[in-house]
Amino acid sequence: MSTSWEKIPQFRRADGPAAVLAIGTANPDNVVYQTDFPDYYFRMTKSEHLTKLKEKFKRICEKSMISKRHIYLTEEMLEKYPNICAYEAPSLNDRQDIKIREVPLLAKAAATAAIEEWGRPVSDITHVIFCTTTGVDMPGADYRLTKLLGLSPSVRRVMLYHQGCFAGGTVLRLAKDLAENNRGARVLVVCSEITVTTFRGPCETHIDSLVGQAIFGDGAAALIVGSDPDPALEHRPLYHLMHASETILPGSEGTIEGHLREVGLHFRLSRRVPELIAEHVEESLHRGLGSLGVDGVEWNSMFWVPHPGGAAILDRLEEKLELDKDRLRATREVLKEFGNMSSACVFFILDEMRKRSAAEGKSTTGEGMEWGVLMGFGPGLTVETVVLRSVPIDPCSS
Repeated sequence: MSTSWEKIPQFRRADGPAAVLAIGTANPDNVVYQTDFPDYYFRMTKSEHLTKLKEKFKRICEKSMISKRHIYLTEEMLEKYPNICAYEAPSLNDRQDIKIREVPLLAKAAATAAIEEWGRPVSDITHVIFCTTTGVDMPGADYRLTKLLGLSPSVRRVMLYHQGCFAGGTVLRLAKDLAENNRGARVLVVCSEITVTTFRGPCETHIDSLVGQAIFGDGAAALIVGSDPDPALEHRPLYHLMHASETILPGSEGTIEGHLREVGLHFRLSRRVPELIAEHVEESLHRGLGSLGVDGVEWNSMFWVPHPGGAAILDRLEEKLELDKDRLRATREVLKEFGNMSSACVFFILDEMRKRSAAEGKSTTGEGMEWGVLMGFGPGLTVETVVLRSVPIDPCSS
């Protein structure tokens, strides 16, 4: 054998950067409209006697900038599992039974759409990264998805549970490493989230729980990530993954937490979150862009994919970075139409952005701009930063 062992690691690495080759999304059929949700929520949880709390919840919903959400739990299901509607009733077994079944099924719908766009057979998928904040089980949702899609039994799997809203950036960071360090790798990345874990009735002493009931929705998103794409076999690249990093913001301990108990996942959210993100966002941006030698780029000359954790976070980012209103257009549209779908949100935004760019005749998938940033915010307070480079749109394909 002529190749020396010293050259083997380099030979196994890809030549070019990892790229997003396809995107697929899926949502449950059940839709709730934000204007109707307070009446529905307090009726289903038998809490209509809490009139002042209901009025507060109405105001939270009105300020959320959300029009509608997809939520798996229907009225019939809530009647079947009444403990899920209570604030402190033991209900984890019922929640688990639903999650273990439905999270992989929703993931399958999104993955199937991504694979169809990608254009290659499922047997060419070499790795799977599955992320969900919904439920824990063995074998995991990654195993179940492998079976549902008919992937190779030798596919290399990574399962991430209970990471939270920043994990859309986490899975991209892992997929980038896998694609660039394994020549020919094609990574199926899936985030599947349903609110079965966190749905519960109101509590007068925990208003942050009410915020969660007002903003979270259900959805799944899937990507195919790989380096050195073959134009004869697969969909052209959409976004190149140029840099990925993670950091815990100083002084943020306890600001976002989720604790799994017999009553489900208890969510804690501090009002300090928007300000903390705005205070430290430029440090993460300079670190990522500086590593690529493009740190001097103007913020308004970039496209933006921040996780829509809530309207207040987006407002503070716009203010801090002095962004034009249209810079967060795609993000606000996803928040309006779907709510906060945790880790899956940023991929819905990428999908919305590339479709809108093509429809409007923009030159790239990044709304006519070359460089962009995807950011995830979540428990910790953890921030994931992924620097993207958008790919020119082929006029013949739009």
